[in-house]
Amino acid sequence: MAVELVLRSTRVITPGGTRAASVAVAAGKITAVLAHDAEVPAGARLEDFGDDVLLPGLVDTHVHVNDPGRTEWEGFWTATRAAAAGGITTILDMPLNSLPPTTTVDHLRIKQDVARAKAHVDVGFWGGALPDNVKDLRPLHDAGVYGFKCFLSPSGVEEFPQLDQERLATSLAEITGFGGLLIVHAEDPHHLESAPQNPGPKYADFLASRPRDAENTAIQNLIDQARRLNARVHVLHLSSSDALPLIGAAKAEGVRITVESCPHFLTLTAEEVPDGATEFKCCPPIREAANQDLLWDALADGTIDCVVSDHSPSTADLKTGDFATAWGGISSLQLGLPAIWTEARRRGRTLEDVVRWMSAAPAALAGLDAKGAIEAGRDADFAVLAPDETFTVDPAELHHRNQVTAYAGKTLYGVVKSTWLRGTRIADHGTPTEPTGRLLERQN
Repeated sequence: MAVELVLRSTRVITPGGTRAASVAVAAGKITAVLAHDAEVPAGARLEDFGDDVLLPGLVDTHVHVNDPGRTEWEGFWTATRAAAAGGITTILDMPLNSLPPTTTVDHLRIKQDVARAKAHVDVGFWGGALPDNVKDLRPLHDAGVYGFKCFLSPSGVEEFPQLDQERLATSLAEITGFGGLLIVHAEDPHHLESAPQNPGPKYADFLASRPRDAENTAIQNLIDQARRLNARVHVLHLSSSDALPLIGAAKAEGVRITVESCPHFLTLTAEEVPDGATEFKCCPPIREAANQDLLWDALADGTIDCVVSDHSPSTADLKTGDFATAWGGISSLQLGLPAIWTEARRRGRTLEDVVRWMSAAPAALAGLDAKGAIEAGRDADFAVLAPDETFTVDPAELHHRNQVTAYAGKTLYGVVKSTWLRGTRIADHGTPTEPTGRLLERQN
């Protein structure tokens, strides 16, 4: 294939490290990573980014788009515009809080039909595992979902009930039988029920209502089930650092478990949450600074595999001043890269680390073999980042449908100059173009 486009930078992040390079693109694919001064083929267009960093487009495997059914909360048009503006080129949509949830093939097709014309980035889908849909799991797998999400405690929406330990075992056995992946919201309901419940505006009261033991016990139970069945499981949005020794030991033993955390757990702390500021509410909760330090250590040593947003928006009226009744979810889809980079650079980590956590590892989790790296054969998906430039978060400039964010007013490092999907620029200085994203289905 004739090279159509060459992207050049003095800092290109590749699987082999960061180097000055020219990246050749044809038919939406990377064909070669060449020397920086390589001759541009006849007929090809050159985009020279100077010293701005060229990195692979980010992959966010944890996004609640809420479309159809709760599109006043978000929607494929707005969510994927925000993703594109933030350097993300692929998202996987969670099976809830849309109506209907993605728990049957018919429901999957409804969601795909809604998303098809609205996607500014590539979009894939998780299925859901409910107490009564075991019969639907294999058909959903065959229809191309990337795995199945379940809750071990109440999800917050009545159409997506939790699995108890018996039903978890049944669903996990079924999913393991066809080689699938179960991704788990791991909080134990018994610990939540026995925790002190003091409604009101005080963040300390909310934090006490979601104790670390709820996560730790649920994760230990999940490890036990995965070990027994030789199942493949993934822990969503890890918040409790107390669970890290359990996870590390399970991994060393050969249990097939992976783990994610999120920008809010890695950049925000309980100590800084003002009373009544329910834009900071999420479940599990943002914990203390000392807990956060241990999460960063676990990222560095590989106990935590990846960082994804858990973008879970709602309308502003649902963020009441009472932490007990406010909707739990943090909107960060557009801000994840600069938020993590700001904290990573402060802690002496590199952009190569950030790319591993936010692009390569999520792509590997979902089996997105065409994503997650700048190397020949991959999709020509890129973000161009000015890592030393800063900006102050103005909610009015976000593309999320509801411009409520825990990051309002924060000054962050890392300005996304442009985003590219299969060799086409899909966002330029924060402004997305027309939608060119594709719907993705699991291929293996």
